[in-house]
Amino acid sequence: MTKHLQDTTTLYNGVKMPWLGLGVFKVEEGPELVEAVRTAIRHGYRSIDTAAIYGNEEGVGEGIRLGMKDAGITREDLFITSKVWNSDLGYDSTLAAYETSLKKLGLDYLDLYLIHWPVEGKYKEAWRALETIYKEGRVKAIGVSNFHVHHLQDLMKDAEIKPMVDQVEYHPRLAQKELRAFCQENGIQMEAWSPLMQGQLLDNPVLKEIADRHQKSVAQVIVRWDLQNGVVTIPKSTKEHRIVENADVFNFELSSEDMEKIDALHEGVRVGPDPDNFDF
Repeated sequence: MTKHLQDTTTLYNGVKMPWLGLGVFKVEEGPELVEAVRTAIRHGYRSIDTAAIYGNEEGVGEGIRLGMKDAGITREDLFITSKVWNSDLGYDSTLAAYETSLKKLGLDYLDLYLIHWPVEGKYKEAWRALETIYKEGRVKAIGVSNFHVHHLQDLMKDAEIKPMVDQVEYHPRLAQKELRAFCQENGIQMEAWSPLMQGQLLDNPVLKEIADRHQKSVAQVIVRWDLQNGVVTIPKSTKEHRIVENADVFNFELSSEDMEKIDALHEGVRVGPDPDNFDF
C-alpha cells in the first residue's frame, strides 16, 4: 500500500515516479500559479505536471525554484513532466519544442516528456524525437497522453523504445479497464488526468457515503481509489487547503467493497475530448 506522499512507482526503465503530483491544467500564468506550485512542494509534493499548451511553464518554473528553496531540496528531488503540443508534432519540431519547454521552465532536463494527443499521421515522428532525447540522456522517461490501446499498439509496432507512461482521463465515471489492463501487461504506467472529473463527482451520493464513513472528503476517496488501482494521479488545485487535503490520503484504505462500489459508477463518460474524435 502506498503510505506516503513521496512514495514512488518504478517505471520499467528504473526511474522512480511519485504516485501523487500536482496538475496545473488551465491555471494561468501569474502569482496564483507560482504560489500553487511553491505551496505544493513546501507541503511535500515532489511531482509537478504541466504542458506547453497550458501556457504556464514559466510560472511553473518560478514556483519550482521557490518551492525548492522553501523545502531545502534539489532539482533531483523533483519529478517534472511536460508535453509536446499537437502543432509541434514532427521530428525536428518536437526536438525544438522540448528545448522551448526547458527554457521556459528554466530547467536542464525533464523527468518525463509526453506526446499530448495522438494526432493521426504525426505521433510516430514525434516519438522518434522523444527516443532521441531519451537516448541522449536529456530526459529521464518518455511517454504519451490520451492514447487508446490501438494508438499504443500502432506506436509500439515501429518504436525502438516503448512508452513508459500513458496519461489519460481517468475517474470513477471513466474507469478505462481495457486500457489499464493493456498498460499493466506491457509495463506502461497509467496516469490519471482530471481524476476529480473537474468537480462533477463531489456531490455523488455513493462517494459521499464512503467519504463520510472514512471521515474523508470525496476528493480524498477518489485519489485513494486511483492509488489502490495502481494509477498515478495529479489532482489540480491552486488553494493551499485543497493541495494539502488532496495529499492527505495515506492514512486510510478503501475496502474491497468500497472499491467495487466506486467501480460500479463507471458510465464511460468523459469531461475531455475523445482521443478518437478530436479536431485540434
